[in-house]
Amino acid sequence: MTVLSTAEAPRSKAESLAFSPSESKLRVILVLHVKDGAEKRFMEVYSALREQVAEVPGHLSDQLCQSIQDPTQWIITSEWEGAEPYFAWVNSAEHVRMVEPMHECVHNTQSLRYGVVRETKPASAAPVPRAQRQSDPPSDGVVRHAVTFTVKPGSEQAAAKILAEYASPSPEVDAVTRLHRTSLFMRGNRVVRAIEVIGDLGAALRHVASQPGVRAAEEALNPHLEEARDLDDAKAAREFFMRAALPAVHRLTVGDVDGPGVRRRALSYPARRGCGSAVALFLSRQDQLAAARHPSALVSSTIYQRGDIVVRVVDLRGEPDPSVVLGVEGHRAPAVLSRLVDLGPNGDLSDSAGIQRFVADCAMDLVTDRRAQQT
Repeated sequence: MTVLSTAEAPRSKAESLAFSPSESKLRVILVLHVKDGAEKRFMEVYSALREQVAEVPGHLSDQLCQSIQDPTQWIITSEWEGAEPYFAWVNSAEHVRMVEPMHECVHNTQSLRYGVVRETKPASAAPVPRAQRQSDPPSDGVVRHAVTFTVKPGSEQAAAKILAEYASPSPEVDAVTRLHRTSLFMRGNRVVRAIEVIGDLGAALRHVASQPGVRAAEEALNPHLEEARDLDDAKAAREFFMRAALPAVHRLTVGDVDGPGVRRRALSYPARRGCGSAVALFLSRQDQLAAARHPSALVSSTIYQRGDIVVRVVDLRGEPDPSVVLGVEGHRAPAVLSRLVDLGPNGDLSDSAGIQRFVADCAMDLVTDRRAQQT
């Protein structure tokens, strides 16, 4: 996701560097083409769907629009309190059941997500003083997303070999979309593939899935997966990857990730039951503090979260202090994180040695990190 901003003025240098989706409304635009003769059924499905979605926590409003130039093209826009409640819903089994009737009426869909950065207020609203206005947020133009799944215990080495040796697809997708970087990590039997795209994420994923080398690797991986999947069945494949989705919920960029001495690392945090969102939000705050205090060490951070699965991918320069690596900047931070995660029977974050041990426990192995060649 792009770097966005909150509606309030920054209270510190660190807060001006990052966007927290929990503090900004989210606008979702669903572009779709209705099949010939399916308009009536489409309207019926939408009417039923909007009533169900209206009950989803975090949903604010929605709107259905039809193109005045191409009557088969429609858009559905919706507004949410933030990215977190939207992704919690869109990645749920409930969402899959809700939208299934819609797929029968349309040829294809494209979902675009935007954080609300500026909003026109009614004329009667009091003007915002210049001192409280926030500058336009920085953006590197890269869309970030991740998928996660597990392989059968004992299959870790075989799976890692398959995932490391697949043939890279062509980075050029279309006139506006390009593959930027793919970083793949493993911890135990869990796989996390972090994807960076310039342009349309959906188009990029479809492009990658169609490549013979990637398809062969995915087929070779199938026998090792804990959850079976059928890539030849479009519906089954779509549902698998929706369940595997691990959205980027926080992003911070401080420096050049391609600069000298910068290394990418990933940590998987064992969030206590029901604490995944709190862990992600806590880590985002800690990264903001680290960006202000150690700008030469923490270059960037992306936090991916779905439910209680929390993965933080960081670009670090040199060998920074373990507290920066783990994301516990500040005197009270280790104690707060201790209440949100499972440290294990002997876990202790009260000193640097304990923090270092927990970093090792959370660290994911880098399987492959591929960057598209610049053209």
